Amino acid sequence: MMIDPNVNALLAKIPNRYMIVNVAAARAREISQKAEDEELYLDDKPVTLALREIADGKLHIVPKTEEETEEPAAQD
Repeated sequence: MMIDPNVNALLAKIPNRYMIVNVAAARAREISQKAEDEELYLDDKPVTLALREIADGKLHIVPKTEEETEEPAAQD
C-alpha cells in the first residue's frame, strides 16, 4: 500500500516530520470542524485532505516572532 501523498513530497514542502505532523493535525482539526459545522460530507478523511494541501503547497509554516515565543514575566 502506498501513502498518498508520499513522505518525500511532504518533506519537500516542510523540512521535518515533526512539523508535518503538527501542521497536518492542526489543519485536519480545522477541516473536521468546518465539515461538522456546515454539515458537509468529506470524500476523504481530514488528515488525508490536510496532507494533500501540504503536498500541493497550500499550507506553509509561519515562524513565530520573537515576541510570540517569549514567556510572560512572572508577577509577584
